[in-house]
Amino acid sequence: MTGSRPTSSPLDALRPAAFGADPSGERMARIRRSPNFADGVFTNPVGAERTPSAALLKFLPTYFRAEQRARRAPGGTVPVHPTTVADLAVPATSGLRLTWMGHSSVLAEIDGARVLFDPVWSERCSPFAFAGPKRLHPVPVPLRETGPVDAVVISHDHYDHLDMATVRALSRGTGAHFVVPLGVGAHLEHWGVSAGRITELDWHETARAAGLSFTATPARHFCGRALRNTQHTLWASWVVAGSEHRIFHSGDTGYFPGFADIGAQYGPFDATMIQIGAYSEFWPDIHMTPDEGLQAHADLQGDASRGVMLPIHWGTFNLAPHPWEEPAEGSLAAAARHGARIAIPRPGQPFEPADGLPADPWWRAVAVRPAADPLVRGAATAAVGEVSLRA
Repeated sequence: MTGSRPTSSPLDALRPAAFGADPSGERMARIRRSPNFADGVFTNPVGAERTPSAALLKFLPTYFRAEQRARRAPGGTVPVHPTTVADLAVPATSGLRLTWMGHSSVLAEIDGARVLFDPVWSERCSPFAFAGPKRLHPVPVPLRETGPVDAVVISHDHYDHLDMATVRALSRGTGAHFVVPLGVGAHLEHWGVSAGRITELDWHETARAAGLSFTATPARHFCGRALRNTQHTLWASWVVAGSEHRIFHSGDTGYFPGFADIGAQYGPFDATMIQIGAYSEFWPDIHMTPDEGLQAHADLQGDASRGVMLPIHWGTFNLAPHPWEEPAEGSLAAAARHGARIAIPRPGQPFEPADGLPADPWWRAVAVRPAADPLVRGAATAAVGEVSLRA
């Protein structure tokens, strides 16, 4: 889907390339025809605050408290998996292998194809190289050494999910096809990706690429990269299905009843990749807590014990006031309560859901905690034991 270029103005020369481009022309006409577009903006399946900006003044004092700031980052070096390249060189035996690269970036090897979800390889998730949230751990493997990539899936256009430098590198270095929500193709074309390599989908639309089917499904979030947020690009969760396996990637989303509908229509899944980090009481409608993430997994599967849940959107960037390790601990505790199988690998550690799951609580060795912190260690330790027994 191509779009005519917007009319240029003298200010366009000052606009950073990383801001991307606004949809226009035929692309904008298609957006206006979407059943999810109303009153000039994309809308959520369940009402939500579009951004956390309304709570920003309440959030800032918490953000700058010294003790809490220290806890929002690891206290030591994050143990990135050391042999990712060698591990990925060996084909997956089960037909499905997942490698969490940090935050929401996941390499999924599914039924002979390789799919990268929300790849962000830059040092910062920001339009600027000198400012913005910086990585808390290095990327597990250089992008050029991840091996061939057949498809790149983007959930929405926020900087921690859509990174200009990574997109440009993938466009130049691979033959990957880009599958994105409506409107996001304008950014990709602005950065040099040819229109023929881009597929844009509305919710519940499906396309095929690399022998797989890709279906955009609803999410409860918002969009925007520039100072003027037009809300003209859609956000989505994704169902990817091959001949033998199917997986789900949540993107960013608040909890909403639609997960059960997605599961009934497209599930169950061999694995779900669910956002469980960067949550806050200041923006409860657009990001899920670990408890909500586990409930979303249960809704998608119809039974929490089905498949495997991979928690994502944590550990790599400091984007919220909660302690750095809290999403992992909370997810383990929630999995124990639900009887769910959960995998929390080190960044870059490949695993096959059909085989044994990573069970080492590696994050505890580098977490910053007050000496008397009463963290739910009992429930979390029980969850680790349960995962080990199930693996």
